[in-house]
Amino acid sequence: MAGSGKIVKLTEELLQGFLAENGLALYHTEFRREGRDWYLNVFIDRMPDEDGQEQYVSSNDCELVSRYLSERLDELDPIQQNYYLQVSSPGLDRQLFEQKDYDRYAGRLVDVRLYAAVDGNKEYQGTLVGMIDGNVVIRDEEGKEIAFPQDQVVKTCLAVVF
Repeated sequence: MAGSGKIVKLTEELLQGFLAENGLALYHTEFRREGRDWYLNVFIDRMPDEDGQEQYVSSNDCELVSRYLSERLDELDPIQQNYYLQVSSPGLDRQLFEQKDYDRYAGRLVDVRLYAAVDGNKEYQGTLVGMIDGNVVIRDEEGKEIAFPQDQVVKTCLAVVF
């Protein structure tokens, strides 16, 4: 079996041109084991339009990408074990993974979950300032900036407010 990093890289290479041709972008890819099963999870996105308005991924977009990727992977057969291919949108509460995600969503409300409590809390909500010098930086309701070292952050997700 090729390593998970190689599978992720191959998947991203296979999708690069196809996604661009279809007005889509790759948000995140992971190949991981959950219990006894393996999953190749591919999260696709649409970039904002010319006016900066968010565009959303449809179920048809996911199906199109899934069919294309499934055919390419069947041709190459790089994954020895059985696995489930899942193509989806990262969702409204999308997790931020890379610097580009932190840059794109700066100014938006986020939820930050920590491994260990800071000042008695493991969860914080605030306006994302960004990923600065290895720290996730948010601004709380009072306007105070709080920085969390990235290695202490379980995950940062966009907050969903109704």
